[in-house]
Amino acid sequence: MLVERQLTAEGLDRRTLGRPEFERRVWAWKERYGDTIKRQMIRLGASCDWSRERFTLDPGLSRAVREVFVRLFEKGLIYRGEYMVNWCPRCQTALSDLEAPHDSVAGNLWHIRYPVTGASRCLVVATTRPETMLGDTACAVNPSDERYRDLHGKTVQLPLMNREIPIILDEVADPKFGTGVVKVTPAHDLNDFEAGRRHNLPKIQVIDDTAHMTAAAGPYAGLDRFEARKRVVADLEALGLIEKIEPYQVSLSKCQRCKTPVEPLISTQWFVKTKQLAEPAIRAVEDGRIQFTPDNSTKTYYEWMYNIRDWCISRQLWWGHRIPAWHCQDCRQILVAREAPASCACGSSRLEQDSDVLDTWFSSGLWPFSTLGWPEETDDLRAYYPTSLMITGFDILFFWVARMIMMGLEATGDVPFREVYIHALVRDPEGQKMSKTRGNVVDPLEVTEKHGTDAVRMSMLLGAAPGTDIVLTEERMLSARAFANKIWNAARFIFLNMERSGVPPWVPEEAVSYRPEPVSAGFEGVPLEDRWIFSRLNSCADLVNRAIDRYRFHEAAQLLWQFFWHEFCDWYLEIKKLRFSENSGLDPHWRNLLTVFEASLRLLHPVMPFLTEELWQRLAQGAAARPISIALSQYPQYDIHVTDHPAERQMQLLQEIVTAARNLRADMGANPKEQLEGVFYSPTAAADVARKQIDAIQKLANLKLEVRAEPAPAEVQGVKRSTTEFDLALRIPQAQVELQRKRLEKEIEQLEKVIANSQRQLANQEFVARAPEHVVNTIRQKLAEYEAQLAKSRSALAPPQ
Repeated sequence: MLVERQLTAEGLDRRTLGRPEFERRVWAWKERYGDTIKRQMIRLGASCDWSRERFTLDPGLSRAVREVFVRLFEKGLIYRGEYMVNWCPRCQTALSDLEAPHDSVAGNLWHIRYPVTGASRCLVVATTRPETMLGDTACAVNPSDERYRDLHGKTVQLPLMNREIPIILDEVADPKFGTGVVKVTPAHDLNDFEAGRRHNLPKIQVIDDTAHMTAAAGPYAGLDRFEARKRVVADLEALGLIEKIEPYQVSLSKCQRCKTPVEPLISTQWFVKTKQLAEPAIRAVEDGRIQFTPDNSTKTYYEWMYNIRDWCISRQLWWGHRIPAWHCQDCRQILVAREAPASCACGSSRLEQDSDVLDTWFSSGLWPFSTLGWPEETDDLRAYYPTSLMITGFDILFFWVARMIMMGLEATGDVPFREVYIHALVRDPEGQKMSKTRGNVVDPLEVTEKHGTDAVRMSMLLGAAPGTDIVLTEERMLSARAFANKIWNAARFIFLNMERSGVPPWVPEEAVSYRPEPVSAGFEGVPLEDRWIFSRLNSCADLVNRAIDRYRFHEAAQLLWQFFWHEFCDWYLEIKKLRFSENSGLDPHWRNLLTVFEASLRLLHPVMPFLTEELWQRLAQGAAARPISIALSQYPQYDIHVTDHPAERQMQLLQEIVTAARNLRADMGANPKEQLEGVFYSPTAAADVARKQIDAIQKLANLKLEVRAEPAPAEVQGVKRSTTEFDLALRIPQAQVELQRKRLEKEIEQLEKVIANSQRQLANQEFVARAPEHVVNTIRQKLAEYEAQLAKSRSALAPPQ
């Protein structure tokens, strides 16, 4: 289609160019843009064995296509016949139902009077396409419809054409819809085509394959179909034969390639009988041999497969697999063969290959086994068929997945894959599907150049929840780039301090899990931050592996983000800074830090392969007995013996203490560089944690802290922050006290106004009676929160003792 667009811009078309030259032009396009797609995939980090790259028209695949076609033909599952097809007037080809999706568009429903022959009454039929009435060959009523029993066997006059057509009895007419009468146009509607077959009606084609009216359309011959519609309606109105016109939402079928409205036409095409192929494909999913994720894809699959129709596989195009059928020019026999026959059974050598090509999805449906050397029993076929997992988008569930299942079972006797993961589509910022024809495709090379490949990958994975689409936005990519920068800067800090401490490049012996190393003898010799981070890494590995196993990639990305940024960088690395000393060498502090960092890089690698590979190589530079790539190293796994719940609880307390101190400092506007004095009160185990971690707490919060293992007195000096575990009071300079007092007074004033307003609303019985219940409940909930905050602010405003 895109090559034809180029030809149009050059003032040419494919017929002017000729088939050989047109095919050459398409091959040139494929070589240029096929390589572009490959470069994009490599740049995005697709980890493929590129020596196994295949193209649909490679000789081996072409052989498989011919083999399957001939086998299906010999079994009677492929036939050539006359049938109603979706025809694209612009592309000049038949389309499968899937290639002609429907759009709901605003249109009209015209109610037209058909005079009953020899009577003074009319039958009223409704149509969205009045131009097709020129090809009507009957009107139908339901045999059970008592309203028209007296018209059985009668005829009506076809308006504008002065043709008498019969009134037939057929289930195609629904007594409950409209007047219960339908016009029957066998040449331009599938249901009418079938009704015409049942009643042996003539098929009068009034629209040709260019969407213009034929000679059979009488005075409307030569008109475009939509212009003919206007003329037909105008002439019917002039004759008083329009009962009424109603606005109506029309289901308009359009060509998926060029968006031209499709025309249903009778045509001689090649078809696959799909019912027989669909039955084993349905059973394969029903009995669990194939499983879909997300689950709702299974229902969608069944709905289509149970209602499947014969598949039109011939296309009046010049690019693709030529149908392996030859037409004898003397006896008109059709020969289907794997290779070009020398002569016909009649002895004639005047054979011409069918000019049509196969629907591209016919060859694509063979991909799982045609790429492995089938029909030969190759080593690859035995090793890799069926494969474990098929990943694709929901928009080609029927185009490709269903057909691979049908074709795989038919050709090999086994399913092509065990699991199908239907991933999200990446949409543009307006939520529109990206497509080459719409022109809104984002070039991966451009966004990866701007933001970095790993940032783009992370931004997409964060939105990749099963069953939902990904809206690719600049904001999400900027956020992911900030995450990548965070990791890079953390690594730079580690490498810089390795040099200062005299630490050589080092990675631990390869394993899937690790335990922290003590810095002194005994359990207490393992620092709290090491026990905590190893436990958190272990938990992260557990949850990430589970998320990946369940195809919940967004959860895996969120877990890795949380661990790397908010646990490793924000807390662990900040505490480890306090442990560094010059020329320490590779001491236990460093071994624990580098062990966690190296394992974290491996855990993050599937999401951000380029950044992690680069940092891992730098970290392991010169280290012996290691894989050549992080991708070949073992992926971290959960180890129950590494889980340390007491350390996690103790570290949580440390974090709460430091956070409380930082929040108090921020509230009072204290100078971050100024050390403050404070008292920590707790009658619980929190006091023991505070004592043991006093050095880290004081440095992280810039405090000089006194720890008291007792409850806080009713009144404390300075400002206080309380939790269920402890109270923290900071002594502040007098100048800061005044600033804090003014801030609290202003806060109290605002809270008192808000509370008074909420109380007035709730005291208004009329408002409470009329307002929705959830609105009233929200006001009550907010009032309780405001009152609690007011009590805290008033308590904080109490003069220090």
